[in-house]
Amino acid sequence: MYSAIGMIELTSIARGINATDLMLKTAYVEVVSATPVCPGKYIAIIKGDVAAVESSLSVGVEIAGEYLVDSFILANVHQAVFPAITATTMPDGIGALGIIECFSLSSMIIAADATLKAADVQALELRLGSGLGGKAYFTFTGDVGAVEAGIEAGRAIAIEKGLLVDTEVIPSPSDRLWASLF
Repeated sequence: MYSAIGMIELTSIARGINATDLMLKTAYVEVVSATPVCPGKYIAIIKGDVAAVESSLSVGVEIAGEYLVDSFILANVHQAVFPAITATTMPDGIGALGIIECFSLSSMIIAADATLKAADVQALELRLGSGLGGKAYFTFTGDVGAVEAGIEAGRAIAIEKGLLVDTEVIPSPSDRLWASLF
């Protein structure tokens, strides 16, 4: 079980791939995602124990140099964040639907972690920048009260950073909408 997640975001795809390689050679971490994202940026998300992620990310930030857009380390990350990033989640049941949308990929991961820790909700997907013009969104489900509590926790993080686009709570989504989400 991994306790930390870290991410670097760069304006150069070439430098991003190089930085990812060096991050992996620096410490024992695993890649959650390393990919180009809109609009022509590159992200590398790693997981591992806190010390390994810190060491690895430090090298990534150094190599990124002038191409660095943002980076973060989140210790004690909620375990549901990892499968949400790779869209490999399947909820136990269908309830209300929560959606948080941000201008920042980093802020969205931190907001999703806060959402999952604040309420009894299940992550659906954490979409980061691909086909979104550089934005990100997080979808999750649970009972209406839990989804509302999750929205408030995630919203607070995104507002604090000035990067919130929108949030929505759909108390009783259509079955056809659910089918489009999976």
